[in-house]
Amino acid sequence: MGIRVKTIDNASCTVTVKHRWINQNPFKSLFWAVQGMAAELTTGALVMSKIKESGKNIAMLVANNNATFTKKATGVITFTCSEGAKLDAAILKAIETREGQTIWMQSVGENSEGIPVSTFNFEWTIKVRG
Repeated sequence: MGIRVKTIDNASCTVTVKHRWINQNPFKSLFWAVQGMAAELTTGALVMSKIKESGKNIAMLVANNNATFTKKATGVITFTCSEGAKLDAAILKAIETREGQTIWMQSVGENSEGIPVSTFNFEWTIKVRG
């Protein structure tokens, strides 16, 4: 699909995807599922990175998601999730309490002009194994 991680750090993850013939819908814009894959990657990569950083054996799973589409997605779309600090708190609580935690994380997709085209929310569940 052409999805690429551009940056990932302690606070955020940015992913790009280019609208092409192979990933478009009948309306000649980026198919919603491709946008969803790119958006989920921004949140999931952060979750995986933070779990690895914790050194603990933690399970992760998407329990729920929703999306809003506000503009036709053409050209290069950049998805960003900037909720690393929120995730830190959830992982720390999961480790301290040994109870599963849920966290909603948001990823916003913008076109090359910086105009939002879609917003995805993913409910991640995390739980320390063992």
